[in-house]
Amino acid sequence: MKRFLIGTLLALPFYGTAQVQAVVDSSYANGHYLQRLEFFKKMPNQKNEIVFLGNSITEGGKWQELIPNKHVVNRGISGDVTYGVIARMDEVLAAKPARIFILIGINDMKRGTPEEVILNNYRKIIRMVKTQSPATKIYVESILPVNKAMLPATYAKLSNPAILEMNNQLKAICGAEKLNYVNLHEVFAGPDGELKKELSLDGLHLRSAAYILWADYLNKIQAL
Repeated sequence: MKRFLIGTLLALPFYGTAQVQAVVDSSYANGHYLQRLEFFKKMPNQKNEIVFLGNSITEGGKWQELIPNKHVVNRGISGDVTYGVIARMDEVLAAKPARIFILIGINDMKRGTPEEVILNNYRKIIRMVKTQSPATKIYVESILPVNKAMLPATYAKLSNPAILEMNNQLKAICGAEKLNYVNLHEVFAGPDGELKKELSLDGLHLRSAAYILWADYLNKIQAL
């Protein structure tokens, strides 16, 4: 009996860890994701591609029109998370792009994925780029602020303090990895730290005018 109790007590910490791991939602392969990925795979690879990689915020950008005379490709998938990006990096890197702009994580945060899990997934993405396409310049873009007053209830978990903390950690990773960190808060945040109302559709997604400011900012900092 004593041996049974000791064994049970020793197992409890591991059971608790398993429970914590089990609640992390790592799903990504919904219908839209699979359709977009199939489309990407059919597109011809080009030399000196500039890749915009991310979720719906990236997908919503008309990047080829915003950045003319360059081989710009949109690799945004609405609803995507860091796990989904990891799963499709082979396709993203097939052309050995010249530059890659990464903006991902807000949907992970919406799900309540722990910060360290998201950051570790970022590290995996960075490692994959450096391994498979070492000449590619990596730009990690800050997760955009939200406007809490405009947000739908489904995004209630999001908060600007948490987003700022995540961005501080991403900036630290960029420093350690010698990568380019792009602080988009300079473009999109108002004096109160919220996403500017006039630039947003719903407190999260962007109006067309916001993408023009985004592209102008990238040109201003000579990221393009």
